[in-house]
Amino acid sequence: MADAAVKIVEKNGFSDKIKVINKHSTEVTVGPDGDLPCRANILVTELFDTELIGEGALPSYEHAHRHLVQENCEAVPHKATVYAQLVESRRMWSWNKLFPVHVQTSLGEQVIVPPSELERCPGAPSVYDIQLNQVPSTDFTALSDVLPMFSVDFSKQVSSSAACHSKQFVPLASGQAQVVLSWWDIEMDPEGKITCTMAPFWAQTNPQELQWRDHWMQCVYFLPQEEPVVQGSPRCLVAHHDDYCVWYSLQRTSADENEEVYQVRPVCDCQAHLLWNRPRFGEINDQDRTDQYAQALRTVLMPGTICLCVSDGSLLSLLAHHLGAEQVFTVESSAASYRLMKRIFKANHLEDKVSIIKKRPELLTSADLEGKKVSLLLGEPFFATSLLPWHNLYFWYVRTSVDQHLEPGAVVMPQAASLYAMIVEFRDLWRIRSPCGDCEGFDVHIMDDMIKHSLDFRESREAEPHPLWEYPCRSLSEPQQILTFDFQQPVPQKPVRAEGSMELRRPGKSHGAVLWMEYHLTPDSTVSTGLMNPLEDKGDCCWNPHCKQAVYFLSTTVDPRVPLDGPQSVSYAVEFHPLTGDITMEFRLADTLN
Repeated sequence: MADAAVKIVEKNGFSDKIKVINKHSTEVTVGPDGDLPCRANILVTELFDTELIGEGALPSYEHAHRHLVQENCEAVPHKATVYAQLVESRRMWSWNKLFPVHVQTSLGEQVIVPPSELERCPGAPSVYDIQLNQVPSTDFTALSDVLPMFSVDFSKQVSSSAACHSKQFVPLASGQAQVVLSWWDIEMDPEGKITCTMAPFWAQTNPQELQWRDHWMQCVYFLPQEEPVVQGSPRCLVAHHDDYCVWYSLQRTSADENEEVYQVRPVCDCQAHLLWNRPRFGEINDQDRTDQYAQALRTVLMPGTICLCVSDGSLLSLLAHHLGAEQVFTVESSAASYRLMKRIFKANHLEDKVSIIKKRPELLTSADLEGKKVSLLLGEPFFATSLLPWHNLYFWYVRTSVDQHLEPGAVVMPQAASLYAMIVEFRDLWRIRSPCGDCEGFDVHIMDDMIKHSLDFRESREAEPHPLWEYPCRSLSEPQQILTFDFQQPVPQKPVRAEGSMELRRPGKSHGAVLWMEYHLTPDSTVSTGLMNPLEDKGDCCWNPHCKQAVYFLSTTVDPRVPLDGPQSVSYAVEFHPLTGDITMEFRLADTLN
């Protein structure tokens, strides 16, 4: 980046004005023989992330004021303000806590309850940054107005010490305080005439002028515990921060300025927030999804079924027990998932009913299974280390490695999986691959070329994970099944390859191919990690909110802002490599094949 910066400075004719110092700012020296001849009187920075301070802005500013700039310097940006809004939201709260899971059995309804340790746990200390504009207003109830929590004046000495800032408010409605939504804005100049805000649409004065961003989004924070608030009865919201993190608490009254209200940053002590990320919490709490798995299980469970469950931190083993499996084994390969599942089994008085095995499934022995043969191999499948949709094909490799432990005719659920693909036009996500060109009159093509050159090696031929419920897109083709994987058979020895084309049935800009997996639990039951509903006439897509889909951006030689004329098709070549478990792919617009 420093090399590119030097070339861009030279190309734009500023070599005699701009000196690029390839150092961290804390390593810069000042003096006659230093990097800077004297302290600067203007400080220009962009050290911010979605949380404002998560990239080390506070200690970096603190050091700059002490060592690099004059006492009364001006800073650009001049000032930042962090805002917060307290809300009640069952959907967002489901990203942080385990809800009771209901299972209809022949003996009536059974309820899987969370352990007390999980209910008491304050959760993970990290912020959840999302495109808050894509969360429907019906998914939350505002309990407070938008509150300015604290500001940082970057032209004055900045402190990175831990601090807290309290704001008294009168609740707008009665409800359960669960979640704090937060964002920031910056004033670029001392008069505050030039501003930049990260506010979601409902907090914008001109929402029609809302600018899309992916580098800065909005923050979701979870209170350590949900607390009731009463409309009209004043409460106090407290923003705490150290040098890198922000967190929130709710208090009865506003703290006096001299009162110590600093609280230690919350840390997960229940293991669940270490094993399950926020979408995974939401997935486990999805009762409709649970019902679908339970219904599929009812069709495959037989008297005397010996069940082996292979997924990370999955509740399927409890479902199998409640639905009548004679004996259930579950494998947990990590210490965190082993401890968590032990706690869940104990809370539900099933520690003697479900046997938990702490080892990698490939290392299972007959002794681990008490000398019994497995008649039902069960998986969601979900594994904590998976990033792309097909990484959960690890289940297929596990199925292959435990083949010796399966009885003849054993049932594998899911019985198969399919890789699907579809060509889409993104509303905004295409911008992350769009060249910058000229920015405010400065030619930065050199940076564009550097990025394109790096992509040409490998990355342009790889897909990357994105939670597409946050990134609206429109389908230009119909969903197409690309590859199938038969879990009832071991992993094949030879690669599986598919070639073909997808016709673009709707006009638009072909930004990329979206890929996802569909798991066929039984012949009559399929769980999709991608599209949740049939496509609408205009091609608008409804994506699984608990999963990341894979996006393969089409050739960077095609400007994603320019629509293509005439009927088009996209050709593809996709190959599954059994030796590595990788899937390689290439998608091309028909007119760019040559």
